Amino acid sequence: QVQLVESGGGLVQAGGSLGLSCAASGSIFSINAMGWYRQAPGKQRELVASMTNGGSTNYADSVKGRFTISRDNAKNTVYLQMSSLKPEDTAVYYCNADRAWGLPRAWGRGTQVTVSS
Repeated sequence: QVQLVESGGGLVQAGGSLGLSCAASGSIFSINAMGWYRQAPGKQRELVASMTNGGSTNYADSVKGRFTISRDNAKNTVYLQMSSLKPEDTAVYYCNADRAWGLPRAWGRGTQVTVSS
């Protein structure tokens, strides 16, 4: 099992910045990649950004140039630095870990990000 605990999030004005972090524990050797998804009310959960163990990154088009994902492998932690935030970035943000050998994905409980206009 992999456990993910998120921190950060909160309320910020449009144009502001916010950082999220997610610490992994448990069977971390099984993790291939870590990332962030988000789900706004009435919408499907969508990928925001991800990073493989090798450092390759993938971003949603809507956040490119504004969000930056990073990892501290020594701390088994993934970060999401968000800047130039927009009201449409408002959502619950979930940490995710993709795992090897067909093992099920791990999810955090989610943290709310609210961007006021």
